[in-house]
Amino acid sequence: MNDQRSAVEPAAAAVAVPEAVSALDGAGPAGPGGRRAALAPVALVVAGGLSVQFGSAVAALLMPRAGALGVVTLRLAVAAVVLLIVCRPKWRGHSRADWGTVVAFGVAMGAMNMLFYQALDRIPLGAAVTLEVLGPLALSVAASRRLVNLVWAGLALGGVFLLGGGGFDRLDPVGAAFALGAGAMWAAYIVFSARTGRRFPQADGLALAMTVAAVLSLPLGILESGAKLAVPSTLAMGAAVALMSSVLPYTLELMALRRLPAATFAVLMSLEPAIAATAGFLILDQALTATDALAIALVIGASMGAVRSQVSGARRKRA
Repeated sequence: MNDQRSAVEPAAAAVAVPEAVSALDGAGPAGPGGRRAALAPVALVVAGGLSVQFGSAVAALLMPRAGALGVVTLRLAVAAVVLLIVCRPKWRGHSRADWGTVVAFGVAMGAMNMLFYQALDRIPLGAAVTLEVLGPLALSVAASRRLVNLVWAGLALGGVFLLGGGGFDRLDPVGAAFALGAGAMWAAYIVFSARTGRRFPQADGLALAMTVAAVLSLPLGILESGAKLAVPSTLAMGAAVALMSSVLPYTLELMALRRLPAATFAVLMSLEPAIAATAGFLILDQALTATDALAIALVIGASMGAVRSQVSGARRKRA
């Protein structure tokens, strides 16, 4: 992926727009081979989204056994072990800036997971992901300083208002707050995932960051769940959650971010509330009302519109 230190670098805190926007504007190699090459990273992101949201649905089934923090600990610890074995990252030869980036990535990843699973323990999956996606959206709108993005912000707020039943009386306010906090960490995750991918080969940086996240969550998980984490059936489900929600999607996203503009990545991430709502319906029997579906659609539309308008502004600056 091209260097993101462009004229829109302030937007990097949410969905930085790199100089290469061929995946959005149709530039790039023509012909079937070029189209396949352009679609490959998109397919990676979509597959990662499906995996992580259905993994979250399985995690919700595990929470009565192990608790929210216990599930996070199992997920991150198992994922860290798997990635360390598979990737065998080098612990030496990295600069202080490299370590600072990977530690920041690990902290963002761990905090995002802990906050999101606390939300998932209190509110439906579709609602939790819809509120979570507001983090990258809000930072993108604030950084772009374009008037049109106020429209997208208003559209997103309208969706949130509908989702909360006009005042969040239908949603646990603590759960909603945890989801919004997870959204802030999601924005940081996008930034540091891309930076880690540029500084470390293969998935080495991901393995190291996952280890940081696991170490941070371990004391909290043990404090909440203790010996419950060692029950074989709980360990097995935790391993499944780790593979579906951490190892597979984070690896796919890291691979995609090396070849895909972060703005395009953010557009695809905007579809996650719909994926989450589908997973919640199929696995957790969390049916959506027509109002809920409209609310999620408004947030998705706002996210996609904000990112695409930001990219259009970047193109005009270069013209």
